Amino acid sequence: MQSNQMQALSGKELEYIADSISNEDLLIKQLAATAGTTQNSTVQGICIQQIQSHTHHMDMLVQLLHQHQQYAPTQPQ
Repeated sequence: MQSNQMQALSGKELEYIADSISNEDLLIKQLAATAGTTQNSTVQGICIQQIQSHTHHMDMLVQLLHQHQQYAPTQPQ
């Protein structure tokens, strides 16, 4: 059964997304620190590419939350 209508995310799903956003943020910070301290331009370039990739992942997760915001319950369950 496939539906074009979005359903509310469960509490577990919301926790998973929040954890994923936190993990992406941590990776971005670690990569930025490495890029800022390394003397190797190849490593620095890879770090910058990965920062862009993880930033994109984080943006997608935040966008997903915003898309589902209207379906979130207004009262704690």
